Amino acid sequence: MPTGPDSPAGTAEAENGREFDTKSFLKQLTERPGVYRMYDASGNVLYVGKARNLKKRVTSYFRKSGLAPKTEALVSRINSIEVTITSSETEALLLEQNLIKSLRPPYNILLRDDKSYPYIYLSSHDDYPSLTFRRGRTKKGGGTWYGPFPSSGAVKESLNILQKIFRIRSCSESYFRNRTRPCLQYQINRCTAPCVEFISPEDYREDMRHATMFLEGKNPAILQDLMAAMETASKNLEFEKAAAYRDQINHLRHVQEQQSVDGEGGDADVVAIAQDAGVVCIVVIIVRGGRVLGTKDYFPRYSIEQSEGELLSAFLGQYYFGGSTRREIPPDILVPVDVEGQELLSQALTESAGRDTRVRKNVRGERRRWLELAMTNARQTLLSHLASKETVYRRLLALRDLLELAETPSRMECFDISHSHGENTVASCVVFDENGPLKSDYRLYNIEGVTAGDDYGAMRQVLTRRYKRMVAGEGKRPDLVFIDGGKGQLNIAREVFDELGVTDIPLIGVAKGVTRRAGMEQLIDALTGDLYRVPADSPALHLIQHIRDESHRFAITGHRARRDKKRRQSTLEGIEGVGPKRRRDLIRYFGGIQELRKASVDEMSKVQGISRNLAETIYAVLHDE
Repeated sequence: MPTGPDSPAGTAEAENGREFDTKSFLKQLTERPGVYRMYDASGNVLYVGKARNLKKRVTSYFRKSGLAPKTEALVSRINSIEVTITSSETEALLLEQNLIKSLRPPYNILLRDDKSYPYIYLSSHDDYPSLTFRRGRTKKGGGTWYGPFPSSGAVKESLNILQKIFRIRSCSESYFRNRTRPCLQYQINRCTAPCVEFISPEDYREDMRHATMFLEGKNPAILQDLMAAMETASKNLEFEKAAAYRDQINHLRHVQEQQSVDGEGGDADVVAIAQDAGVVCIVVIIVRGGRVLGTKDYFPRYSIEQSEGELLSAFLGQYYFGGSTRREIPPDILVPVDVEGQELLSQALTESAGRDTRVRKNVRGERRRWLELAMTNARQTLLSHLASKETVYRRLLALRDLLELAETPSRMECFDISHSHGENTVASCVVFDENGPLKSDYRLYNIEGVTAGDDYGAMRQVLTRRYKRMVAGEGKRPDLVFIDGGKGQLNIAREVFDELGVTDIPLIGVAKGVTRRAGMEQLIDALTGDLYRVPADSPALHLIQHIRDESHRFAITGHRARRDKKRRQSTLEGIEGVGPKRRRDLIRYFGGIQELRKASVDEMSKVQGISRNLAETIYAVLHDE
């Protein structure tokens, strides 16, 4: 991207150590589109951004109020700003991603994985081509490429299926040319031994045609071909050949049953995002020919408070334009929320791909299922990441330093209260150790004899019951106790500890703060009354958020279970459209209400008489949605 007369660059800086003259710089700033780069006093780049209107965008950083804490931290370090004017917004987007890739600013979202995706390669052999694993797509040697796949495991799984069903060779050309007898793959019925011409080029070509149709997602057409071939072989009394076709059909049907998505066809990248405890997980599901090839997850680093739409916008720009190798851009990129600059991003992707590409949120049918699958994967992957030993250990060390503890805590407990308008009150106690959540030690307490809605009374009861047993030597002793609540709940906890003579266990209140937003929590030390305002990107705060959120989730789950237990009628009763016969069919099909709760909407709709709309209603009722 040039910065000459048609695309001039402007610079403002603090000369000779003087403070950055914001007013003068903003006054002369252009309103044209472009890219801005923010630097600190040492000349290190802090942040790179793009703008439709440079003057408006850069001015927004220097408002007197309304900035997020992390944005304030960025602005406080700015010593100079450089801008590059571009001819269009699309050009600004592409330049921004190139600069982020080369400069790697600390306040931008950064991706760590620039490796190219693996592919399945169909060789250019005239009579007996092979299907093999290749990483990175090249033009050398001709042939056909299928993919990309998200991981080498996905490629191996697909090749394994192809060998089982179509018995296509996967050996190298030199190995193939030098064989004088069949190899082990032939012995285990995974190859037809074309190396010694046990199969004719015509028959092998037919198997290869079906294999490529499989890679293109044309499974129904393959089944029709195989069934027709089986019938022809039977009529011609070629029973062994007919049996081989039958086995192929059975294998292919089994594969179709295992596919989570297979129907509409088409190519798409499906992108979902999940946020919790200061961590962002983005999952990309790659769909080619209507088949889900697999998933890839990312944990990008970010430092400025951003919405999910802003995070996805930054991620997609890096994902498609910022890597060392340009990724394949499909016609559709599906996202769960509105992406900032969505039209601009679609335009840039279209120009890069050389054909129409859309970033879409509102989708139906199979594409909606792909998006739901991606969102489920993102949430699950994030939970797994938060529970990893490495993550927990790093956060424990940060927590020890934050609270100035003598030792790293090895057992932490957190309490929360849940009820419905004061009824069916339940208190939760969740436990974390050096490995993360210790679910075997989680406890639920049914609160009795307390005025409806009296959270203070409920907190006093649960803490007294828990630590009275500990003082008597019947329970494990924690190193640190958290109370989900403000000073009121914390004062109750302090009173209970004083009454029981517990003086050596740190007691910390977790209050949501004035804005009640994640990352703005306040920590209160019950012993000293000290108030901690922890940076939103602190690993210690992320651990506390994880513990607090887990106690909240466990309390709500326990409350719902207690509420539902009081309902003497069947869980399925009262659902419109589900009468005695359908209830009986559902229970018979799944073997019980517990297995029915685990079932997906698709599985429920397989029961005779249960439409997809009714299955969605049943699923929502069973999961309190």
